[in-house]
Amino acid sequence: MVIVLMKEKLSLARRVSHFFVKFALKIFPEYMIKIKPVSRYRRRLFYNFFFIFVAFAFVIAGFQYQREKQYKIGQLENTLDLYVNLVNGFIIENNIQLNESTQSLQQFIKVFPQSDLRITIISKTGEVLFDSFVENYGELENHFKRPEVQGALHKDYGKSIRKSSSTGKEYYYYGVNYTNYIARAALPYNIQVENYLKVDSIFILVILFIFIVFVAFLIYMSDRFGKSIATLQQFALKAVQGEVVDNEEVFPDNELGIIGKQIVQVYNKLQKTKKALSVEREKLFRHLQIAQEGIAIFTKEKKHLLANNHFIQFINTLSDKPSATPDTFFNIKELKPITDFIDSNLKEIDSFHSLNLHSNILSLQKNGKYYVVQAIVFKDSSFEISISDVTKVEKEKKLKQQMTSNIAHELKTPVSSILGYLETILNSNVEKEKQKFFLERSYIQTQRLSSLIQDMSLLNKIEEASDLFPIESIGVLETVVLVADDLHHKIEEKKIKVNIEISEEISIQGNKSVFYSIWRNLLENAVNYAGNEITITISNYLEDEKFLYFSFADNGPGIPEEHLTRIFERFYRVDSGRARSMGGTGLGLAIVKNGVMFHKGEISVKNVKKGGLEFIFSICKDLENN
Repeated sequence: MVIVLMKEKLSLARRVSHFFVKFALKIFPEYMIKIKPVSRYRRRLFYNFFFIFVAFAFVIAGFQYQREKQYKIGQLENTLDLYVNLVNGFIIENNIQLNESTQSLQQFIKVFPQSDLRITIISKTGEVLFDSFVENYGELENHFKRPEVQGALHKDYGKSIRKSSSTGKEYYYYGVNYTNYIARAALPYNIQVENYLKVDSIFILVILFIFIVFVAFLIYMSDRFGKSIATLQQFALKAVQGEVVDNEEVFPDNELGIIGKQIVQVYNKLQKTKKALSVEREKLFRHLQIAQEGIAIFTKEKKHLLANNHFIQFINTLSDKPSATPDTFFNIKELKPITDFIDSNLKEIDSFHSLNLHSNILSLQKNGKYYVVQAIVFKDSSFEISISDVTKVEKEKKLKQQMTSNIAHELKTPVSSILGYLETILNSNVEKEKQKFFLERSYIQTQRLSSLIQDMSLLNKIEEASDLFPIESIGVLETVVLVADDLHHKIEEKKIKVNIEISEEISIQGNKSVFYSIWRNLLENAVNYAGNEITITISNYLEDEKFLYFSFADNGPGIPEEHLTRIFERFYRVDSGRARSMGGTGLGLAIVKNGVMFHKGEISVKNVKKGGLEFIFSICKDLENN
């Protein structure tokens, strides 16, 4: 029963709350208009607190109503009890016999201020012995089963509100059990009694006034509190989307507003720190790209995050497979001690959460060069691998001396041949056919001498005056195809197949003549010395943000390993006699190397395991911005 009443009161509270919200919209329209469009959160906050207050108010009002009603009922019963006691005292004092004349009792009752007060005397068996409103009370039906009589018999007093079968009116009955009878007082249950028992209207008005004041206060507080939450929400959305948050972000002047301002300050500091870290990260990347060491950083799963140009070149030199990538590092058998060290330390860090950095250094020799490989394992299980080329480089002075000697040697042969042919023609009578033969041989030597001078001039210009070369856009595929077309007759004569695996979209910002000379000398070198019926494969196998990586490979006989480290030297020939007979100057691969270096790249060469020679080199995409 109590639960049903509470549910009814809560349902009534909801209806009343909606009524007062509409009422508040009329009284405080400016506040309610602010709440509605700003955010759902403010409205939800308002309704939640509003409903809680309404429920609380109704519980208090209901409790107070019942309490006041019980108080007034108690007062009414006390009044009726007083009348009954007065009647009982009058009967005892005057020794009135109820079965005889009761005229004096009737007169006594009329003295009471309540003119409509009804007094009834009932025996313990329910027989009516006296009734102030009914003359023939002896004819009234037995009252034994009346509720107030039953209550008096069992609890000394009883009460009820019911319709009288004697008079046909509704009464409020109150009966008291005395020694010989039950005295009952009754008042008509009319509008006067009902109003008397009702709660004072002033109490309702006070509750209503407090309620309206609370609604106004709740609107004001929810507006302030909701504004803080809405501002924080807008800030959170901007922060998630990575937008710039103004330092002057408007927050209310309350506790949430202070917290919001502090959050914005922390966020802005984090953004500044993030930008600073990004700048430092970019500096680190630039430093790694220009570092002389080959450096790569890997994740715990051995996936490379960063690898500079040198690292890729060194890996291709150390690997037996063509076109090696940074992830190939772990498959090179010579580097197994480093990979074993990395694996063991990754397990150790996972097991013991070591705070110390672990590093290991390995020295090795391959392809005539010496390398130092170092691995460092970090706390987060990522690791860094660096490769340094520690091959001793000949001193610059010795190189110049050797170069001077080589130039003199290379010039001596064609000049001597030309002088010999011309002296023969001048100092002896030679037939015209022989003269023509000698002149043709002199012309060939002159062409060789001219090519030698041009190649030397190009090399010197690349080394000493590289800033004089214009920088322009170059189509890589277009240049390679042009070189192949220029050497078309030699290629067909030796039945050579050329595979070009380069996309049409790839281009660089460099010098056309230098870039052309790289491909011209590589292709001409392969055509002249790699043999007949070979296959030449030219590919762009890798690309990063700044570099293009190329592979130029043939399936010819290759060259002995002891010559690999010197083939880029000027005038160096693997087979000098055969090279001279083919008309070479000995500067082709030197031009290739210097051309690659002019384009900020690096080049290396190795014998392919299945046969042939492979040149791996990188070219910077844009010389103007690097």
